[in-house]
Amino acid sequence: MFIWRTLRGEWQGIVVDPVRQLLRRGLPGMSLAFVAAFGVIFFHALAQRPTGASIVRHLGGVQGDLPLWLALLRTPISLYVPALDLPVWAGITQLFLAFALAELALGRVRTLVVAYATTLAGTLTVRVMLLIGPGCGGIGLRPEIGHVLDTGPSAAVVGLFTYLAVVRRAPIVFLLTGGSMVWESIVKPNLAGREHLVAVGAAIVMGLVHELRHRRPTVATLLPHFEADRPVRPEARCPSPH
Repeated sequence: MFIWRTLRGEWQGIVVDPVRQLLRRGLPGMSLAFVAAFGVIFFHALAQRPTGASIVRHLGGVQGDLPLWLALLRTPISLYVPALDLPVWAGITQLFLAFALAELALGRVRTLVVAYATTLAGTLTVRVMLLIGPGCGGIGLRPEIGHVLDTGPSAAVVGLFTYLAVVRRAPIVFLLTGGSMVWESIVKPNLAGREHLVAVGAAIVMGLVHELRHRRPTVATLLPHFEADRPVRPEARCPSPH
């Protein structure tokens, strides 16, 4: 019964509720998903020629050895730059599904914040690992890793699925996303695996903070009730001089 209730709850929160939002809002409710998918298709087609690949790299290629200001400037565009060594159509399907479900379930602004924050967390953490250097319990990275391009949109995809799993209390989805990233980092330890793990961690923290803020009563919410329960005292009047 526990497994059945868990599956039913995840189906309701991850699939049924977004579909209801889609029926209510129509295709504009998935505008971020269409923009992300078309952006990846555009940059993938542009990168098929040497000149286009150079343009894509200069616009959205983020590496650990770049100056920080340049990496921050390229990070938003890197969300649309796919990894050239991975099947692009499978990545586009995952990207579209992640942005569509998140936008319908969370809203446009929160989806953008989570996608960008998880991607930026991976990018900045890699720079810290490069500063640490090799050794240090396997946390640091060799200097040559700074020439490797980051994960592109995959960190945002992992972050969105993980965040959805936390705020919608979906342990199975969480295991499929976070667990697969842990397995990937063990089987094939590389830069992408580390960035995915960082994205999972950042999404978990953001999801828990959101839950605490919306479920824990604060002083501002308790104050009106406190004031209402206080006994009303008669107003003190100054004695009349006569």
